[in-house]
Amino acid sequence: MDLSKIKTLIDFVGRSNITELTVTEKDVTVRIFRTSPGQEAVAALPQEAGSTDSLVPDAPSSLAHTSHAVKAPVFGVLHRAPAPGEPPFVAIGDEVEEGQTLFIIEAMKVFNKIAAPRAGRITRLIEIDGGEIETGELLAEIA
Repeated sequence: MDLSKIKTLIDFVGRSNITELTVTEKDVTVRIFRTSPGQEAVAALPQEAGSTDSLVPDAPSSLAHTSHAVKAPVFGVLHRAPAPGEPPFVAIGDEVEEGQTLFIIEAMKVFNKIAAPRAGRITRLIEIDGGEIETGELLAEIA
């Protein structure tokens, strides 16, 4: 993924009400997010397996023990399982790792994987499966 495409994505997140966007192209994944309205969007460096470096400064330790809301980055149809008839990606009480797929949102025939922004335990989970969700709608909470 080239730098101009990443800059375009950062500008898009900065102008919209989206708080997080993850885009994967070939073997490169870029995660763009902002922590509060009005704050400039920040992109995390593409990471290789086992890498822990990023452009994002470390979060204050007081936030490390609070639950984290996972919200829908786009409007679309939510799928809690990888395919019809298969078990859901996660259930309440499951331990998840950062980057683990939690849901798929289908928008305009594109299947967007929604990944866990951090490791932890699922404490809250949306009941909708196969139904429409709105941008910013709470999908799950990770403690």
